[in-house]
Amino acid sequence: MDRTIHIALGSVVVATVVLGLKFLAYVMTGSLALYSDALESVINVAAALAALVALRIAARPADANHPYGHTKAEYFSAVAEGVLIVLAAVTILREAVPALQNPSIKAAPLSGLAVNLGASVLNAVWAGFLLRAARAVRSPALQADGRHLLTDVVTSVGVLIGVLLARMTGWYILDPLLAVLVAINILWSGWHLVRDSVGGLMDIADPQTTRRLRELMSIHAAGALEIHDLRTRQAGQVTFVEFHMVVPGEMSVSEAHLICDRLEDAIQVEIGGANVTIHVEPQEKAKHQGVLVL
Repeated sequence: MDRTIHIALGSVVVATVVLGLKFLAYVMTGSLALYSDALESVINVAAALAALVALRIAARPADANHPYGHTKAEYFSAVAEGVLIVLAAVTILREAVPALQNPSIKAAPLSGLAVNLGASVLNAVWAGFLLRAARAVRSPALQADGRHLLTDVVTSVGVLIGVLLARMTGWYILDPLLAVLVAINILWSGWHLVRDSVGGLMDIADPQTTRRLRELMSIHAAGALEIHDLRTRQAGQVTFVEFHMVVPGEMSVSEAHLICDRLEDAIQVEIGGANVTIHVEPQEKAKHQGVLVL
């Protein structure tokens, strides 16, 4: 089984455990802020399941109907997560806004807060692992999951501090107020997830990748006269790279092919999983502009 799918399975397990712990903390304390924190963990479970399904689809090889593969499926999990985030935020606000008029809180025993803290520590450890793994395997789905979990950790820490203050000072309005802030925070997180996913679905180019490709071409394209019409797009773990390479008219096909091989090797070393397409053109097709002009 693909490593990314193993990691996604781990996310489902961790998210389920964290959800159970956070709801236990809510039951023990009766805190609306902790309830909102637990409700966000429902999103984490659903998002982990969506990422698992998306990664299984993305792992399928190219076929007649999908000649570029299924790798874009990863972006749909983040879009689904964004929709779930909006629903969760609306649910939290429905509970929190009326409570602002008549705030109250149970004794909020420290044992309940400790349970919530333990769940947050588990989330923090797993978020760090996910982000490192996402960079290693170039997975948008795992990266979105890791970033959301990290946001969840920051939210949870803020909620714990607020509930402790409400318990110590008697300012019970802090509890529903924090719930409202949690709702706003997860809406902001959802916006970023959806924006990035839509960018991937719309084949937005990454300026950093384009800049690095230009550097590689200037180093490894010796023998070519010009490289122009460079295009890149990201589809899950695969980066598609296309460009035109102009060579002297008298150059043999074998010599031009050697330059292509050299460029492909350099790009694939720099960008793991890159899919490179090079269109070779004769000297009269030069545009006298582009990445490399000799």
